[in-house]
Amino acid sequence: MSPETGPTAVLEKYSFLESPRWREGRIWVSDFYTHRVLSAREDGSDVRVEAEVPAQPSGLGWLPDGRLLIVSMRDHRVLRREADGTLAVHADLSEYATGHLNDMVVDADGRAFVGHFGFDLMSGAPVRTASVVRVDPDGSTTVAATDLSFPNGSVFINGEFVVAETLGNRISGYPVDFDGSLGQRRDWARFGDHPTGTEVPDVLGSLAVAPDGMCADAEGAVWVADALGNRALRVRPQGAVVDTVDVGTGVYACALGGEDGRTLFLCTAPGFAEHERRDTREAALLAVRVEVPAA
Repeated sequence: MSPETGPTAVLEKYSFLESPRWREGRIWVSDFYTHRVLSAREDGSDVRVEAEVPAQPSGLGWLPDGRLLIVSMRDHRVLRREADGTLAVHADLSEYATGHLNDMVVDADGRAFVGHFGFDLMSGAPVRTASVVRVDPDGSTTVAATDLSFPNGSVFINGEFVVAETLGNRISGYPVDFDGSLGQRRDWARFGDHPTGTEVPDVLGSLAVAPDGMCADAEGAVWVADALGNRALRVRPQGAVVDTVDVGTGVYACALGGEDGRTLFLCTAPGFAEHERRDTREAALLAVRVEVPAA
């Protein structure tokens, strides 16, 4: 089950890549500090600028009619790219967000589930929990889940909304009702005790795994980026780690794609601190071949 070859570079010399998605023969990513959504072929050729988001793009997803949704982090909005390429405000989440907006997943009915930091991470503010907000296709908003420790990458697996809690040492699962409402939280995977402190260095130091961006495979497992471990982990329900890709630099998000669904794309950078990444171009998108394809 081990990855077949070591990672190879697909895209290089970007600021901080996040939220990779495979769609229609292309890999899509957000580049935080150049404020662009990009796409490219599987080998990194034919790079296109798909959108420019001045308030910093993050999570990506698509409505059933093919229109792109983009998380705009700093102004707490979800944007919608219309057929003519213009951007419109799909939803404003300012009343919910206690920190930058973060990653997002969109279900088959066009409901977007959006997380936020919960506090000002980059200034070292005290750690606080955060919510996940559901944005329905008409732009209406509802709090879907609360008290998460930095909700980050998320997927749908076997009728559950599964979300990485980067500062929680865990991945949480919620049953999804027909109307998009979420049931009671459970530990989908647990890597250690849930941190109890409020100082960022203390919390980071207590994490066995800092689960960040995430994707699902055809066997119901997830690949999750370990934001502190310079690696991506393949994790089964209940938390068994069955595969590891060691990269040697920070790994913050991942996606399965490629023509056969067996290319694991990894968003990498030497660190995540804004003051280190904003004016440098050291981020890269790497690719490694794996055995089990995308879900």
